[in-house]
Amino acid sequence: MVKKGSTPAPLTDTHQPPTNGNDFPPLRENIAMLLTVSGPPGSGKSTNAELLAQRFDLEHISGGDIFRELADERGYTPVEFNELAEEEAQIDKDLDRRLRTIATNQDDVLLESRLAGWLAAEHADLRFWLDAPLSVRAERIADREDKTVETARAVTERREESEAKRYQDLYDIDISDLTIYDATFNTARWGEMTVPDLLAQAVERYDVDEDEGKQPVEGVRYDF
Repeated sequence: MVKKGSTPAPLTDTHQPPTNGNDFPPLRENIAMLLTVSGPPGSGKSTNAELLAQRFDLEHISGGDIFRELADERGYTPVEFNELAEEEAQIDKDLDRRLRTIATNQDDVLLESRLAGWLAAEHADLRFWLDAPLSVRAERIADREDKTVETARAVTERREESEAKRYQDLYDIDISDLTIYDATFNTARWGEMTVPDLLAQAVERYDVDEDEGKQPVEGVRYDF
């Protein structure tokens, strides 16, 4: 704090000026990496994952992309396939198996799905979880899908309860356990362009020489 009547010390700008027109730190070059972005519906994970992948020139693979590929392979529309998935557990397993295979065999990828961090496990360099209060997420979903906030909230609550039970039954994964993530963000606290900046800085400032160890992912049944 500067005392009244005194002259403030000049500020020293220790940040490099942006080189690509964004307020991001300079890009890490020639470093292969695998990132995961997870979170519940309405948390902003898809938008932020896309921006983060673009920033670091990573291939962005989402669970939604894989789901649509599986639907196409079996001759269903995504809506039809989603209804079928409620009855056939193997559809979720097929999707998760593909995400796990990508995580264990590819670099320079950003995986985005609810289970991406769990499926990538030790293969991920950094695992992120994005979230926001249910009331905020319901408003976002209602705006995006042109439905009432009440309907969006009710559907989201039912979906999350159903998915949590399914993950536990299929893989022994407690989706509420956030200890496996390297960083978690409440996306309601910052503007929509600030969150990808925070994620990018976390990646940029990661130093393997200062890394004392990632949280292990244990007890998961990768039974696909």
